[in-house]
Amino acid sequence: MEVQVNYIAVFLAMVSSMVVGAIWYSMSVFGREWAKLVKLSDKQLREGNPKALGGTVVVSLITAYVLAHVTFLSHKFYGHESFLQDALTTAFWLWLGLTAARIITHDLFERRPTKLTLLSIGHELVTLEVMALIIGLLKP
Repeated sequence: MEVQVNYIAVFLAMVSSMVVGAIWYSMSVFGREWAKLVKLSDKQLREGNPKALGGTVVVSLITAYVLAHVTFLSHKFYGHESFLQDALTTAFWLWLGLTAARIITHDLFERRPTKLTLLSIGHELVTLEVMALIIGLLKP
């Protein structure tokens, strides 16, 4: 079996990750609370972090590709009619078992505030589900 991936959907899913992050971490949503929890000053926030943004583009592209790949496999395995349903469900299970579980583990050992952990895993859930929505609607 050859795994089919819609590369336009993968690219758009990567872009959606950047949009979700920009909204989620904007000062009018969760940005102010996040900055306080990670102890970033206003000066540091104004300076930005080009290295982090570049890295985010790369890992978001990888995440979108993996999500599209695994969604295709799930869809073929279960044989559901709805590719969209399989994309959203696959994103949830990957988030729960890999993303949320790993972030929680690291944050517990690093003694990060629970609010920061919830903020991070919430962001990741929304990001993955928006990616899944795009991948599911633009099926291969």
